[in-house]
Amino acid sequence: MLKEKKKLKVCDKGHEFYKSSDCPTCPTCEKENKPTSGFLSKLSSPARSALIHEGIETLTALSKYTEKEILKLHGIGPASLPTLRASLKEEGLSFKE
Repeated sequence: MLKEKKKLKVCDKGHEFYKSSDCPTCPTCEKENKPTSGFLSKLSSPARSALIHEGIETLTALSKYTEKEILKLHGIGPASLPTLRASLKEEGLSFKE
């Protein structure tokens, strides 16, 4: 199987980075935009972006979804679920059944 060659990309802020996919997300900008608190700060960049893209920025909003629905989002994997469950539990919430 052949590996795709990584291409040099430049974001709007001028950061240079290499990616083999068409994903335009700049890793430097992602680090700069990472929240310092809240449940989103505990997640990986792809998981955080998936939730934000879906409009899920609060635990109350997250609690309106089932685990299965959350796992269907591109960027969310099974490793994110324990963190999400724990964050919900801390606020007395849980995933929708």
